[in-house]
Amino acid sequence: MSDALINGLAGAGGGIIAQLITYPLQTVNTRQQTERDVKKEKRKLGTIEQMCQVVRQEGWDRLYGGLAPSLVGSAASQGVYYYFYQIFRNRAEATALEHSKKGIGDGSVGMFSSLVVAALSGCLNVLLTNPIWVVVTRMQTHTKMSKNSQPSHDDAPASLDGAALAAVEPPPYGTGHVIQEVYDEAGVLGFWKGVFPTLIMVSNPSIQFMLYETMLKKLKKRRASSKIGGSPRVTALEIFLLGALAKLGATVVTYPLLVVKSRLQAKQVIGGDKRHYYKGTVDAAVKMVRYEGFSGFYKGMSTKIVQSVLAAAVLFMVKEELVQGAQLLFTKNAINKARAKPP
Repeated sequence: MSDALINGLAGAGGGIIAQLITYPLQTVNTRQQTERDVKKEKRKLGTIEQMCQVVRQEGWDRLYGGLAPSLVGSAASQGVYYYFYQIFRNRAEATALEHSKKGIGDGSVGMFSSLVVAALSGCLNVLLTNPIWVVVTRMQTHTKMSKNSQPSHDDAPASLDGAALAAVEPPPYGTGHVIQEVYDEAGVLGFWKGVFPTLIMVSNPSIQFMLYETMLKKLKKRRASSKIGGSPRVTALEIFLLGALAKLGATVVTYPLLVVKSRLQAKQVIGGDKRHYYKGTVDAAVKMVRYEGFSGFYKGMSTKIVQSVLAAAVLFMVKEELVQGAQLLFTKNAINKARAKPP
């Protein structure tokens, strides 16, 4: 099995585990990002308060709204990203080695090359998986009516008796319903809403992986030099911390783009308040500055930092362990096959 495929499968596995652990935080963060109330006097709920409010008013299941397509999206995104990242990384390393033979460089991949590799992988990932995240955003921001907020008998149509009214429930808001809704609103192109700021946001994983690879390289080099003849192997905890630091730096820089993307992908009521309807990326940015100020670009940032840093740290740790385990397994199998061959 190739290194690219091993990294792709390991990335998908790490992405699924990280998604399961941090999904309630993702749901709350998406709702915070898409909150379009421009009234300054309204007190903003904290992350824990908002989670409790969702559970109290809508039930536990709403914290996991869109989990199924999100797991598919996470596995697909991480798998696609790591697969192409490893392919481009291998080519970059081969090019650097060729240059070193000609007396150019030391044979290692530099920071700029790492940035380009991550950016190319990210662009392919965005273009292929954006439709999944449009569906996930819709399901995360869908507000389920609580039992206490159901229409009363006085508000019901005259044609419905009490028994019929009791049987009336909101239609299920499943994946199929969302796909049909997006298609009815904007056709096939509707599944690529928010793709422009998302493509710009490729700089997030690019910055993240550039920081991660740089810190990991320095740590391995220091570890190798401190142990004569020793192994430069990095522990799972160190990978966890490196992943957290790298994601923290990338998130702070690119968060405004994430907010704009979520606003564009969330359901918009056509014919409603013009302040809350966005025609595109530029229109969304202009209206947010005009009606909410620059603070609107950082709604829910504290929640996102906790969620994304935790998810990235778990992802990196699990992915590295899976890669090392797979490589060890294939190495052992290769050795056993070689020993089994007759002389």
